[in-house]
Amino acid sequence: QVQLVESGGGLVQAGGSLRLSCAASGRTAGSVAVGWFRQAPGKEREFVAGINWNGGYSDYVDLVWGRFTISRDNAKNTVYLQMNSLKPEDTAIYYCAADPRAYRAVVLRTHDEYKYWGQGTQVTVSS
Repeated sequence: QVQLVESGGGLVQAGGSLRLSCAASGRTAGSVAVGWFRQAPGKEREFVAGINWNGGYSDYVDLVWGRFTISRDNAKNTVYLQMNSLKPEDTAIYYCAADPRAYRAVVLRTHDEYKYWGQGTQVTVSS
């Protein structure tokens, strides 16, 4: 069982930056991959970025490549999403999710494969 709490969302102007945090708790929190997803109004939930259990592998959707950076600090059981050069189209609720299987080497991109989810944090980018 893994519990997740996101923080760091807010309102920012286009071109600005935000850093989202995903604090994990539970027996296996430090041994699972974590993905960040986002959902804008009227749209499907989409994969944004993910990092495997030890930080050795990360993956990004093309839309955020070069602008977003995912990292993790297993000593703090926290995964971060640094978002730079934000655009209005990045506006969405951002969720972090934990892989149900420990020590997976890669990152899953399909939200149905994630078992544990946080409550989400709103990111709004004004033009």
